[in-house]
Amino acid sequence: MKNEELKNRDLDVLWHPCTQMKDHETLPLTPIKKAYGVYLEDFEGNKFIDAVSSWWVNLFGHTNPYINKKVKEQLDTLEHVILAGFTHEPVVKLSERLVKLTPKDLQKCFYSDNGSSAVEVALKMSYHAHKNDGKDGKNIFVSLTNSYHGETIGALSVGDVELYKQTYEPLLLKTIQTPVPMDMSIESANIAAYEFEELCKERASEISAIILEPLVQGAGYMHMYHSEFLVLVRDICDRYDVHLIADEVMVGFGRTGEMFACQKANISPDFIVLSKGLTGGYLPLSVVLTTNEIYAKFYCDYGEHKAFLHSHSYTGNALACAAANATLDIFENDNVIEKNRKIAKYMGDKLQKFKELKNVASIRQTGMICVVELKGYSPEERIGLKVYTHGLKNGVLLRPLGHVVYFMPPYTITDKEIDKMMDTAYEAIERL
Repeated sequence: MKNEELKNRDLDVLWHPCTQMKDHETLPLTPIKKAYGVYLEDFEGNKFIDAVSSWWVNLFGHTNPYINKKVKEQLDTLEHVILAGFTHEPVVKLSERLVKLTPKDLQKCFYSDNGSSAVEVALKMSYHAHKNDGKDGKNIFVSLTNSYHGETIGALSVGDVELYKQTYEPLLLKTIQTPVPMDMSIESANIAAYEFEELCKERASEISAIILEPLVQGAGYMHMYHSEFLVLVRDICDRYDVHLIADEVMVGFGRTGEMFACQKANISPDFIVLSKGLTGGYLPLSVVLTTNEIYAKFYCDYGEHKAFLHSHSYTGNALACAAANATLDIFENDNVIEKNRKIAKYMGDKLQKFKELKNVASIRQTGMICVVELKGYSPEERIGLKVYTHGLKNGVLLRPLGHVVYFMPPYTITDKEIDKMMDTAYEAIERL
């Protein structure tokens, strides 16, 4: 009865994200009482494998004992302090570690609360850095077709989600989209890079930065491309005085087989945006790392008016930093990246079976992200909802992106749990 009670109380007072609330007249909400490892559990004892890491944030399982311990320790010492004029050890320690872990040229950390806000920080910082150099005209941002960078106004502006553009277009910033590589081949990477360079030849004096999701476009139906594109874009940005912003909110922290996706291309962006897995899925926190060269453009005496203008109340929150440091401890102590490669291999082997199904158009994989793309369905058929419903009935949380079913589980998942997760998805697709 607790399940039903909570569903009714919820619908009286809550408006959920990414949800048409009218759907819940027929599609029940799923109240969760507790979570542990890869499992979510409702008030009636039903368990669900979290195949999407609760929107891609959970890395080491729910209520991870080690992260729990470190957050509880921090709770008794310092929960939060203003980061303007003050500092604390967790944020300093975290920043030192991120500087060492990220690509070599990134030396300064600027904190925010979530991925969208951090994208806004990077956009503003890029424009302002050019402005401080006397290049006020560099006020346009370039992003890739099919991209998604968040849902605040600036982040929406650099995205390429048609529905958002149709709805909010009068509010959005001026942006330009350049083609994303069509597939994971080097040929497609070269073609897309050529298009970007042609754009730069014509309009580099207006372009502040290009922002992209390295290797995998998350909300863009998990579209994947070759790392060579990043190499080529880095070179073009260098030659045309355009900043490169790497949005690793989703792909960062081991999702692609390296700690950060940019490392697969051995490049260093001018800005890297991190969130989601940063705290292991525990607390809201995001960070933009940038270079000493860009930092220096804002370093001035009070009257020069070059200081960066951005702040959030909970910037560098001590509890969130404690969770982030605990997350990095696990990476450091448990050989996570190497273990992930073995898990990814097992998932990839299981993925091959989906090619047998007549309604599967393609499969693809980058590291710990596996994708099954379906064919022959219209949006009105809502096949993703059918897969989602079948998954819940069989103990697996799958949340397809339209006609794309994907797997992005916590790194603690076992082979047996992978079997359950992917077999359930297979059955759902087979029954469509």
